[in-house]
Amino acid sequence: APLSRRRILYSLIGLAELVVVLLAVAQLVLPGIAADRLRRRLERSGQVLEVQVHAFPAIQLLWQHADSVVVRMNSYTSNPGHLSGLLGQVGDIGSLDASASRLQAGPLILHNATLRKRGNTVTGTADVAESDLRSVVPFLVNVTPVTSGGGRLTLQGTASAFGLNATVDATVSAQNGRLVIAPDVPLGGLATITLFANPALYVQGVSARSSPGGFTATATATLR
Repeated sequence: APLSRRRILYSLIGLAELVVVLLAVAQLVLPGIAADRLRRRLERSGQVLEVQVHAFPAIQLLWQHADSVVVRMNSYTSNPGHLSGLLGQVGDIGSLDASASRLQAGPLILHNATLRKRGNTVTGTADVAESDLRSVVPFLVNVTPVTSGGGRLTLQGTASAFGLNATVDATVSAQNGRLVIAPDVPLGGLATITLFANPALYVQGVSARSSPGGFTATATATLR
């Protein structure tokens, strides 16, 4: 009987050592595998500069949970549906820091875009060139931000219609989780244009400051 107990004890010790070894191997291997998979997925839509995936214990990556993810891209161009799929998985990441020198996943081109996720809060910042905004909002030219506060952003530009030019304000705001822009004129709501909408995010507000050739905008959102 004592011999049998010793054998059982030795077997349990050996099993525990095997588990420790497997966990150690997983900690070394799984983050790299997860980073490679994410890199290949992102490369379908742009030029990837860096991908880092961190998780402890790493075995949680098997259930697509990660402690932190860092992504740096030179460019990202994709349809909104593909971006929605990526953002839909953000909730499984403790913290996310992503950036792209040029990003387009909708009508508006963004430059030096960054996306930061902490908890359920997502913050995005990007440079918006006046020329790019004009292509999306054709009723405004010479656009500059004039006020920013309360989650709303007022832009001022020149509107042309029927051969006449006039200075017109337009407000960028969050409506039902979307980021929209509408001219501040009677019945301006009929000309509302959606700048950003994603089922994974509920946009709460936007602010901006002037920058050369346009402005730098910051939007805050929460995960749905």
